Amino acid sequence: MLALVFGVFAIGASAQTAPKKAASSKVVTKQVVDIACGECQFKMKGKDCELAVKIDGKPYFVDGKSIDDFGDAHGEHGFCNAVSKAEVTGEIVNNRFKAKEIKLLPTKK
Repeated sequence: MLALVFGVFAIGASAQTAPKKAASSKVVTKQVVDIACGECQFKMKGKDCELAVKIDGKPYFVDGKSIDDFGDAHGEHGFCNAVSKAEVTGEIVNNRFKAKEIKLLPTKK
């Protein structure tokens, strides 16, 4: 009987999970970054053409904005064919950029 009680207690204790780690994050405020298609221009692995920004030299896929929100991504100057500059505000969470604001900057000629 005593062994049964300890066995049930051991099973219950092992079923408990450790608390989850807080997601690593970094707030970005009005930082000028490179913006383009992650797969086509930044050579990131993905399933399809997807918007990405390069912050402090590291590329991140973007959540909250689509690659086509800024025009035809496959056009002559689209994100799949050219890297542009943008001023961004948001947060890097779990290696993705959660965009609050993206403002494309004029291209220099």
